[in-house]
Amino acid sequence: MAENIAITWRRIPERYMLEGSSCSTCNTKYFPLRKLCPKCRRKGKLERMRFSGEGEIYSFSQINSAPAGLELQAPYILAIIKLKEGPKLTAQIVEASEKDVKIGDKVDQVFRAIRTDEPEGLIHYGYKFRKI
Repeated sequence: MAENIAITWRRIPERYMLEGSSCSTCNTKYFPLRKLCPKCRRKGKLERMRFSGEGEIYSFSQINSAPAGLELQAPYILAIIKLKEGPKLTAQIVEASEKDVKIGDKVDQVFRAIRTDEPEGLIHYGYKFRKI
């Protein structure tokens, strides 16, 4: 399904730079960006922050039957990544097969094409991760 240009542009900070937020009241970090701290509620004071892109594999699975738009990438590894700063996110692991990946492996962020809106549509870029 095609994503409109306005949404694509709004998501650039999180997709391109791993931008999230940090609550200065309870020191909890969130990804993606939040406007309200779930722990502190209105007492929380959220500030934008950029994550390092370093983390480890928390869980993973090999995807053999990909959804529409990702068929050419199958099979691929989809993982839950625990960032060094604390938050967890879901991302594709590149340059590795299922036998090369294990829980606890160190990973870092890479910038890659995610998908394209065919024909001749937008090319969506964003973060993926690779083993260190």
